[in-house]
Amino acid sequence: MFKLVLVVALFTVAGCFVRDVRWSSIKPPPNSKPAVYRVVTTAYCPCRLCCSWKRNWLGQAVIASGPNKGKPKAVGITASGTKARFGTIAADTSIFPFGTVMYVPGYGYGVVEDRGGEIKGYHIDLYYSSHQTALEWGREIKEIKVWFPSGSARR
Repeated sequence: MFKLVLVVALFTVAGCFVRDVRWSSIKPPPNSKPAVYRVVTTAYCPCRLCCSWKRNWLGQAVIASGPNKGKPKAVGITASGTKARFGTIAADTSIFPFGTVMYVPGYGYGVVEDRGGEIKGYHIDLYYSSHQTALEWGREIKEIKVWFPSGSARR
């Protein structure tokens, strides 16, 4: 009984750490030192509010605003063409190019696979599957570890 209580307590207290470190398929390149950046972090989900899309009169998902307003929107597909999932990070790709691996305390490892209209400079957006969870993250300044893809210049 004591062991069961201990295991439950460990997963309750260290649940994020265990998920972030042990069960993430995203890992930094071996034998490489990360760069450390201080960035603003926010979170997003695939909903209409977070990703600025709506349905047209035919029921199709379209871009809700901006220069591409009314054009078809592939909901849940990132700017790099991958399916958004936990670990997908949106960033300013002039600073953090697609394929950049990041470790964000409290979130875990992720890869830059997306960008957004409001994501400029040292600001990253972390993907969550639910709007409520994204809202709970809020806006935080974090020191993150960054591993750039091979062949890209460090900023």
